Amino acid sequence: MNKITKLIAVASLAVLAAGAAEARSLRIAPGAPPVHPAADPLYKTFAIFLPEETNGELDGTLIGPEVVSVTQTKEALQSSLAEVANLLPLFVPGDLPNTVLTADLAFLATTPHAMGAAMTEYVVTCEECQAEFKQMGGVFVGAGSSDVYVLITTKPVNTLADLQGLRLRSGGAPYARWAEAVGAAPAQIPVNDTFESMSQGVIDGTMASVGDLISYRLVDIAKYIIEVPLGTYHTTSNFTVANTTWAELSPEQREGLARAANRSSALFTENWGYERAVQARQIAVDNGMEILIPGQDVLDATNAFRTADLEAAVSIAESQLGVTGAAEKIERFRDLVEKWTGIIEETGNDTDAIAARVQQEVWDKVDWTTYGL
Repeated sequence: MNKITKLIAVASLAVLAAGAAEARSLRIAPGAPPVHPAADPLYKTFAIFLPEETNGELDGTLIGPEVVSVTQTKEALQSSLAEVANLLPLFVPGDLPNTVLTADLAFLATTPHAMGAAMTEYVVTCEECQAEFKQMGGVFVGAGSSDVYVLITTKPVNTLADLQGLRLRSGGAPYARWAEAVGAAPAQIPVNDTFESMSQGVIDGTMASVGDLISYRLVDIAKYIIEVPLGTYHTTSNFTVANTTWAELSPEQREGLARAANRSSALFTENWGYERAVQARQIAVDNGMEILIPGQDVLDATNAFRTADLEAAVSIAESQLGVTGAAEKIERFRDLVEKWTGIIEETGNDTDAIAARVQQEVWDKVDWTTYGL
């Protein structure tokens, strides 16, 4: 019996024991296909943990991506079509600029669990971020992180010359800037359209989690994994609760919902940031894909970009996002990354221990009578 199966069995017994009181069922939307980690384990385990952490007062009804896709999350929350949903701030930068500025630090990342925890603490304790979420119509309840992004392509990349003009899907501004810096051509294409775009030759590859080989069936069309470290995708809002729904919950229910979300976010990052990456590389090899280590000129160009882009992050946040005091906010986020990198060195990849530390360092300090209101 695997860990998730055990969780389902234990949680089911706990809910039955809670009594016959009727639960409020929240409409919850991962915005991703069933094989994506945002669906399983993130929202699958959240549906298990939610009644457990709220004494059976709340549970969740899953809404599939055919009803609410990840690109429709904002509108779904505003209309209450979804009451809890997976929101990607990079899709709504105009609404959440103080949150989105963290994305420009993607190339700092080496440890997914540290990035997810740092992101969570940053947004929870950022007054401007909180105000922006409220204005947009949602409440932030935790983040997670991918593995370190790589290139997944239909063409080999060994040198900088191979990158010239290569058409690559970009999942956000920092990845597009890297592509331009090394001579590639970034394309803003929804992640759900990656398979079709690659199969039709519209793009030559994608800058993405290697787990996308599984989540979006890219293993059927891609030929190469290029091991160039492109940072993590950590600017997430795994659980965003509609304002109207949040206001209707009691402080105790909000606290329980956050505990459930926190546990699921740790499992999500462990899966997306670590386990799935190992599985995807093995599946790639089994399907005849090649894993290439690019030449030193590619690695040197990437390191040069990493340094230059960090220096440019302040001006980007101020001029493009309209963020004030960007230098201090970016430095604060970098400090949080350092803090959580040290904590993860202590906990290792023990998801229970990680969730407990995030609970202690972040969520136990929240006033549930006022948070998000």
